[in-house]
Amino acid sequence: MSAQNDVTVFDFGGSIVAPDGPDTKFLGQFIPFLQEWLDANENRKAIMVVGGGGAARAYQGAVRELAPQTAPESLDWVGVMATRLNAELMRALLGPLCPDPVVTNPSAPFEFTGRVLMAAGWKPGFSTDYDAVVLAERFGADKILMLSNIAKVYDSDPRTNPEAKPLDHLTWEEYKSMAGEEWKPGANVPFDPVATARAAQAKLTVVAAAGQNLENLQSILDGKDFVGTIIAP
Repeated sequence: MSAQNDVTVFDFGGSIVAPDGPDTKFLGQFIPFLQEWLDANENRKAIMVVGGGGAARAYQGAVRELAPQTAPESLDWVGVMATRLNAELMRALLGPLCPDPVVTNPSAPFEFTGRVLMAAGWKPGFSTDYDAVVLAERFGADKILMLSNIAKVYDSDPRTNPEAKPLDHLTWEEYKSMAGEEWKPGANVPFDPVATARAAQAKLTVVAAAGQNLENLQSILDGKDFVGTIIAP
């Protein structure tokens, strides 16, 4: 990757790309938004990693219901394949912006010839968050934009604790104490524990925000005030 290229890593939760099926309203707004952002600076490039969303939850749920003794590795592979479906969807929508195949192993040799590179799940043991960290390290990005259906990281699960408080800033050590250290297939945590350990070691910054709020996303990209949570060393 040439030094003059400005690479931004987008880590999309599958919940905003395909919560129950493809969210055509969001995708129809995001693709031209991205095109305009790239057009504003010819050196900009984007790496996008996407999670499994509704397909992963539904298919893993079916396995848990019908074959509850299934090994976690097999459940992970179901989730990995859902991420690849979502990534192929986004790659098709990106058209000429993304001419290279979807990356399924971020540590292997591959080409990055377009303005956007799409990546998906790699293998069992972690989520696509980990892939985003590996790609950020590989291409010299010091920050990952973690875009999901939550506006901020909370100190506990707001779905089960009405007293949960949104947080503006967290250190990696503080986040680790909240998210734990063990990966479980289909785990519903903002940033997965395995990715957290590597991101902390690499001294990366993660910005967590609601991905469907494109005005807020523009503020993040412009370095302006935004609504979200910063996780940093």
